[in-house]
Amino acid sequence: MGNQSNSLTRLALQKFKKNFWGVFSFAIIASIGLISIFAYMFAPDASKNANQMHLSIHSKSPGFKVQMLTIPSGIESDQNFISKLFFGTENTDTEIPIESYQVNDNVLTYIAYASDGLKGLEKQVELNQFPNSDYKPFIEDRDFVFGTDKYGRDYLSRILIGSRISFFIGFVAVFISLIVGLLMGSLAGYYGGKVDAAIMWIINVTWSIPTLLLVIAITLALGKGFWQVFIAVGLTMWVEVARVVRGQIISAKEMQYVTAAKALGYNDYRVITKHILPNIFGPLIVISAANFAAAILIESGLSFLGIGAQPPMASWGAMIKDHYNYIILGKPYLALIPGICIMFLVMAFMLVGNALRDALDVKT
Repeated sequence: MGNQSNSLTRLALQKFKKNFWGVFSFAIIASIGLISIFAYMFAPDASKNANQMHLSIHSKSPGFKVQMLTIPSGIESDQNFISKLFFGTENTDTEIPIESYQVNDNVLTYIAYASDGLKGLEKQVELNQFPNSDYKPFIEDRDFVFGTDKYGRDYLSRILIGSRISFFIGFVAVFISLIVGLLMGSLAGYYGGKVDAAIMWIINVTWSIPTLLLVIAITLALGKGFWQVFIAVGLTMWVEVARVVRGQIISAKEMQYVTAAKALGYNDYRVITKHILPNIFGPLIVISAANFAAAILIESGLSFLGIGAQPPMASWGAMIKDHYNYIILGKPYLALIPGICIMFLVMAFMLVGNALRDALDVKT
């Protein structure tokens, strides 16, 4: 039985590898996953949430360049490497975009950057504010590949860090929906009768409520926040899993191997977990891939409505909300870039789901 299972798994894997779009989409998902985990390694602005604001350079086009003067605060951070890697650097220094500078008599004189052809203010800073009075390492040319948002933050950094929420909400939501859906669907399908009727009533009531409305209600009940959104989305997606599991178990419990397991005296828990569920794993993989995509879209909608991830946390949906009016102001890329990112990630999950369906030859 084990060799047969391994051979079937190998055949499904070989069939999946032959699906170009499935493999390509899986590579996109894996790449976005790595970027989301190590976002602060790739982000030009590695400060926490990439939240360094420079209002003088707000809403600049992609490819914008400017000189940036950093004035040390003198406050030493006790952050360790792991904290900086996964949560960003707690930056206490002051960054100032400048047009030009000159040094005379231990005083650095600079002209602050001003947009729209205006002349910036001339200001001074003493060289002793820099370590060893060496100012050169603190003046650099800064490139903004995706430009800046309406607060003057590096847009590429916000996009990279915003991928975390859109990517990980899929995992958390699918994990929660699988736990609840497997439990409810298994009980309904295996025991039937009144248990099935009661659970199906709960499923139908939950199903009748619009998903976004239900998520909003749960979010308001749990409060606004990062994890509250994850839990709320997961609690609204279990009904699809439960219906699939219920239907598969109703068919599977009439099979000979289930009858044999019961005849051997195995309890219901072992029959369900060790014999039935492993044989209906294929449909669960397919519906999980679809739920990944649905969770990303729901989170984006919540962030757009302002009840998702809260500022200054970066989120693709929130970035669209902040800049959708720029579409008619001549800078549509501020809303299109995060929108395209959402589109590619959702499409990748859907294509992987289709490829898995073909590879596993599942009929649901």
